[in-house]
Amino acid sequence: MSRLEILSSADLGRTLDRLATQVLEIEADSRSLLLLGIPTRGVALAEVLASRLEPLCGHPVDQGALDPTFHRDDLERVGTRLVQPTAMPVGLEGRHVVLVDDVIFTGRTVRAALEALQAWGRPRRVSLLVMVDRGHRELPIQPDFCGRMVPTRRQEAIQLCLRGIDREEGVFLIRPDGDGRGPASDG
Repeated sequence: MSRLEILSSADLGRTLDRLATQVLEIEADSRSLLLLGIPTRGVALAEVLASRLEPLCGHPVDQGALDPTFHRDDLERVGTRLVQPTAMPVGLEGRHVVLVDDVIFTGRTVRAALEALQAWGRPRRVSLLVMVDRGHRELPIQPDFCGRMVPTRRQEAIQLCLRGIDREEGVFLIRPDGDGRGPASDG
């Protein structure tokens, strides 16, 4: 596997600041915000975004986790992983829920998350924030907030690294060796 840096640590920080600002631009009442991360990296990303929003809002922003595993329609294709608990810190009524994920690919995870969200209540609004949109959508789902669009081949992957979890921070394109595109540095 070869790895190409898409966003450096500094680029990632600027992108997170931009995304936080964009969320506040469309939500007049920041106290109604609820960031719900989609496991696995979306949960950590929601925590980071909440910490960046707090100084902008002047108050903590509610954040939690929503695991849509049991609502997926493609488990036989993607396989299962250990289910993480859904953590809903507040009720959804009257809230602007921002679903947070690291990467949007086919759109099936987001579809499952929207279905899972229905079991918890009826928010006033639901938005989708992703760090990377890599294309290849199978469903008509688009993010409201997107850090970076990175067209990929289906066999490639995107990796978000966050300092709180990983030894490094940034966004990387992972390519299988011998994919015919030359060394990773050839872009």
